[in-house]
Amino acid sequence: MLKIYLDYAATTPIDPKALKAMTPYLKKDFGNASSIHNFGQKALSAIDEARVSVADFLGCQPQEVYFTASATEANNLALQGVIKALAKENKRPHIITSCIEHHAVSETVKHLQKQGAETTFVSVDKEGIISLSELKKAIKENTVLVSVIYANNEIGTIQPIAEIAKILKNRGRKIYFHTDAVQAVNYLDCNVEKLGVDLLTLSSHKIYGPKGVGALYVKKGTPIEPLIFGGGHERGLRSGTENVPGIVGLGSAIKEIQNPKTKIHNIKIKQLRNKIIKQVPKLIPRVKLNGSAVQRLPNNANFSFEGVEGEALVVALDQKGIAVSTGSACSSRTLEASHVLLALGLPEEEAHGSLRISLGKYTTGKEIDKFLKVLPPVVARLREISGYKKNA
Repeated sequence: MLKIYLDYAATTPIDPKALKAMTPYLKKDFGNASSIHNFGQKALSAIDEARVSVADFLGCQPQEVYFTASATEANNLALQGVIKALAKENKRPHIITSCIEHHAVSETVKHLQKQGAETTFVSVDKEGIISLSELKKAIKENTVLVSVIYANNEIGTIQPIAEIAKILKNRGRKIYFHTDAVQAVNYLDCNVEKLGVDLLTLSSHKIYGPKGVGALYVKKGTPIEPLIFGGGHERGLRSGTENVPGIVGLGSAIKEIQNPKTKIHNIKIKQLRNKIIKQVPKLIPRVKLNGSAVQRLPNNANFSFEGVEGEALVVALDQKGIAVSTGSACSSRTLEASHVLLALGLPEEEAHGSLRISLGKYTTGKEIDKFLKVLPPVVARLREISGYKKNA
């Protein structure tokens, strides 16, 4: 059976160049980057080189890049670290975020609320785009931090990050701005100066690098304190022996994004994605595209199917050799409806019937044709099993 992977938003296969770059640091150059002997210095040099690669991509200084064990850790460090630093001056700091953040942000904000911070979750419109007017109204005298996801992991909607940055800049006092750019890095301009952000999170395994590595950009002068204490690694902000092979793999993967071939891949990905968005509603009745048709990542398609339960659809397609998801892989084990789709105004039943298809650079036209052939009868069979009727 032909296996088709259409869940690139969950994770990506490692790029051969990244794997090749990592291999020496898994074998002969295995030193601890904190050691002063030759083995350690080789490892440290490799980390420095990867840091420069990430900084070049972001348009920042290498000293503003900090490596972590994941994007989740980087998000936690950004939010908790800044609030921890600012709490000395603000007894009840105010945080603004959107209602469609990844759980790594939303759950961290809820945790900070329990610790005494004031929080506001700004709504989005039916396409998943944040309300700028509501965000403006939400700003208070004690607002110190805003965190808005660059591109949503479930519906692919792209947020107006640069516009938000201008709103915050015009307030006459400093409000720090963080964005989770995990899904955006492969496809969007992540130059931090153009975006106007103070902190930005990215992940290795979403960009064809290894799992277990993330990075956080922290603009020089941004107040932030560590969450993990120990040997003072990462210039004192993130203690713990560095994952040298993983960091090297991240550095290689992010350099590959800047390869002109990547633009060609992304054009192909968008064409195939557009084919899915165009054909699925033609092939299957009573289906709805979730998210923006325009302000959307080129690899993302998210649909809701009336009368179909999302998890059942994922399992049925998996049995046919096609890997997709209902939403975020990080929360796929829960039975709750997607908070993102509910925020768009979808009824809970429709939110439960969602399917996320996310493409990548190895996706082929043949695979998409097979997917479009398999999907309609699977949906029809599940509707029949559930007893769903058009006029019910």
